[in-house]
Amino acid sequence: MFLHKRLCAFGLTVLVAATAACSGSTGASRSRDTLVVYTGQAGDFQLNFNPYAPTQIEGPGTIYEPLFFFNIAKDGPPKPMLGTEFGWNADGTELSVTLRDGVTWSDGEKFTAEDVKFTLDMVAKTPAVNKTGFKGTTTAVDDTHVVVKFPEPSYMDGPQVLGQLWIMPEHVWKNYPTPATEVNASPVGTGPFQLGEFKAQSFTLRSNPKYWGGEPAVKQVRYLSLSGNQAGVDALKAGSIDWQTGPIPDIKDVEKNYPGYKAVTLPLNQVALFTCSNAQLGCQGAQTDPAVRRAIYHGMNRTQINSLAFQNTGSEMSPGYTLQPRDSALLSSKLTDRMAPMNADVAKATELLTSAGYVKGADGVFAKDGKPLALTVKVVAGWTDYITALETLSQQLLQIGVKITPQQLSWNEWADARGRGQFELLIDSVEQGPAPDPYYTYSYFFSTATTAPVGQAANPNFSRFSNPVVDAALAELKKTDRGNPARQSHYDTIQVELEKSMPYIPVLTGGVPNEYNDKAFTGWPTKDDLYAFPAVWKRPDASQVYAKLKPAGS
Repeated sequence: MFLHKRLCAFGLTVLVAATAACSGSTGASRSRDTLVVYTGQAGDFQLNFNPYAPTQIEGPGTIYEPLFFFNIAKDGPPKPMLGTEFGWNADGTELSVTLRDGVTWSDGEKFTAEDVKFTLDMVAKTPAVNKTGFKGTTTAVDDTHVVVKFPEPSYMDGPQVLGQLWIMPEHVWKNYPTPATEVNASPVGTGPFQLGEFKAQSFTLRSNPKYWGGEPAVKQVRYLSLSGNQAGVDALKAGSIDWQTGPIPDIKDVEKNYPGYKAVTLPLNQVALFTCSNAQLGCQGAQTDPAVRRAIYHGMNRTQINSLAFQNTGSEMSPGYTLQPRDSALLSSKLTDRMAPMNADVAKATELLTSAGYVKGADGVFAKDGKPLALTVKVVAGWTDYITALETLSQQLLQIGVKITPQQLSWNEWADARGRGQFELLIDSVEQGPAPDPYYTYSYFFSTATTAPVGQAANPNFSRFSNPVVDAALAELKKTDRGNPARQSHYDTIQVELEKSMPYIPVLTGGVPNEYNDKAFTGWPTKDDLYAFPAVWKRPDASQVYAKLKPAGS
């Protein structure tokens, strides 16, 4: 999932000059204690630092902290943040947490267990911000201890509650009656950074001098607005950004082509065509038919897409949505395709559509009840890799009688359509959860509890997928701790159902490429030291990177 941004008010022809204008300095003269990053967001930055809002631009980890940091890049013990210790009771219904003492909010107020209780209560009673399906009841025992009680064994809630809920200041947020829509223009947090200057084309975070972990050596993080992937490439050449996550030409030779920069690419996101799949919840279009979704799945030449759009940085993807190779041991033997085929099967796609009552017209496009099988797929303007993937796919699918038309939107328009279900298809990535376990992907993107009717915000089951068999398997998985061999039968059940329905049509496991200025800053994550997943848009991982970096020579 690469985010992209329009570059001030200029076109690409004046890119380098515009980049310098946006950042307020050139690559050569800017202060070395300022880290300049490009998250890729398209369109002007919209002021929103609410970490629970689907359109927030920053905040998780940098301004607002979780209780612990769970590193999905490698499976190790969680890092204490606002919490220092935690433990379960014998049957997994009660989670006890010890909190860090001596922490203050950025406005000087003391952080206490009441803030944790307030946050967890807010999430539990506000479906629009409760993307984890949290149902616990929280008690503040004293200033540094809380106990969360669950109605049933809930081991798998641990990493979500501890690592994915951002603790908010009660004395501020109790005044906000609708936390899901609060834009939080003046954020008050406990994190290593505070909001500095905000403009539509650029904003800054400045280091928190009273941060409990010590003030970061990076005194300022500047987020730039650019116009897309090509803009990021040119900014790297100009030396005007220090970190971006996104594709660049000939990434194998990054150190030669961009002196001072290095790159690391790791598998994380599962690239897919998101479908608004559920007609009962208001989705409209031929994509609500599972036969159409499966035909598109078989009509893809993934080898060609990987080559033309992703420089062969992608890899095979399972239709059961276990992240490979990380979850290879959990890959179900009951799947028809353990991995999505890398080449198209036109005969299979045609058979699926014909059996479902579609008839090919004189123009070569299938139709049913007089309606051609023509679909619009939304993509963010500037996402050159995804746009190329869709242009390639549109040609491939004509071979199976399906017409798709890419529609480029600003990130804000695209995100709003995604959240409200106002799309037929869109391209995005299914993300991972707070711990290296596919349970979290399933509970986020495939659970009835995390979706909503079209027109209402779904977070993040954007496809509106609802399946009682999957819901029941998720409920059983939630009751058993990681590593329990009894879990596999439930993984099998879920994977088989996902392959049948395909509400998110698998494309590839995306290799996430990161380019960083190794000459100007030290302390970056590497394949030998993956202390956080190295993606500038991955939260809260990016805050771990910001806090560890140091200007070179310091």
